[in-house]
Amino acid sequence: MAVDNASTAMLFAGVLILLAVLAARLSERIRVPTLLLFLLVGMLAGSEGPGAVEFDSPALAQAVGSAALAVILFSGGLDTRWSSIRPVLAPGLVLASAGVLVTAGIVGTSAWVLLGSFTDFELGTQGLSWPEALLLGAIVSSTDVAALFGLFRGPTPAPRARIRSLLELESGTNDPAAIILTTTLLGLLGTSDAGALDVLVDVTRQVSLGLLFGLVLGLGGVWLANRLHLQSTGLFPLYVLSIGLVSFGVGEIAGANAFLIVYIAGIVIGNRLRRHRDLVLSTTDAFAWLAQIIMFLVLGLLVVPSHLVDIAPVAIVLTLILVVIARPAAVILCLAPFDFDRESTLYVSWAGLKGAVPIVLATFPATYGMAGASNIFSIVFTVVVVSVLAQGVSLPSVARRLRVTEDESRS
Repeated sequence: MAVDNASTAMLFAGVLILLAVLAARLSERIRVPTLLLFLLVGMLAGSEGPGAVEFDSPALAQAVGSAALAVILFSGGLDTRWSSIRPVLAPGLVLASAGVLVTAGIVGTSAWVLLGSFTDFELGTQGLSWPEALLLGAIVSSTDVAALFGLFRGPTPAPRARIRSLLELESGTNDPAAIILTTTLLGLLGTSDAGALDVLVDVTRQVSLGLLFGLVLGLGGVWLANRLHLQSTGLFPLYVLSIGLVSFGVGEIAGANAFLIVYIAGIVIGNRLRRHRDLVLSTTDAFAWLAQIIMFLVLGLLVVPSHLVDIAPVAIVLTLILVVIARPAAVILCLAPFDFDRESTLYVSWAGLKGAVPIVLATFPATYGMAGASNIFSIVFTVVVVSVLAQGVSLPSVARRLRVTEDESRS
């Protein structure tokens, strides 16, 4: 029997997904975040790995990453109890919005100081400009929802419910803030002549429409779900997932923030769904895992390891600034008005894991035709890897040392 290209592609895809699933199991044993192993599988399949797959399409990687993030956010929203996030709603939203701005400002300023005088950085003849430095800071400003959900739903000790709810709310809602900030800066760096008032109006419109569409589509979808009778119960999770996909598509077409819409819709549906809830949660969780695997494999394929070497010193310094200065400063400032003890604040500061969102956002400069986009992608990729290695691996021990886990009593 002849073997065609489609068969070869299916075999290759199957092997990659199998390796990713086994990597997830391995990550539990060696206590390394699955994100790193998924990326490693993608890099091994890439142009400089044994797989030797030539992949150089930031636009495709961005499309795949955005779709995968929509599924992950929707699944996370479905599994988020309103009763758990209501007590931390105010601090969570402050951290998700103002925290992104503070982080982007500190990292951007640091990047401008470090790279502004380097004329060979390939972001322009005058080195890294102030808006370009802020763009880099905006890209790495968000806490990754997939990384945190993976850690909290894994075998490692989880933090106390209030801290966990705060971090899940922050990571689920700060992605839209980082995306809005990134796209706004890219617009200002391009041909846009929009002023500060225009930018403020656009951001307000995106957030307002995001909240409105998320509530409307979520309420409409769950109203029908509670009354829908299907011949096979297996179709029910597909119906719920379709609401998430429709929500994301409507947001993109309407010019609202689609990621905010899909997360809000997920929360509304998850808290009002009365039929087959356990089946829906388990099925969408499987889809979210598949989305993570595909997303990280594609992003891993996009990486050229040899490009990371030259940029590594600067990227590592920026990671240290991000982890040791920017994130703690943002958390301390944002949580100061609220009732969080020192141990909880320190844990939240250390739990600002980076992950898929910054890497996906790092593909945006290339799709906007920005000079030096490959260097930005390499810096962000290195920042994410170092952040996950330093924070993701040590987070359980930090939780125990600070005595903020659910199973430890406070003295």
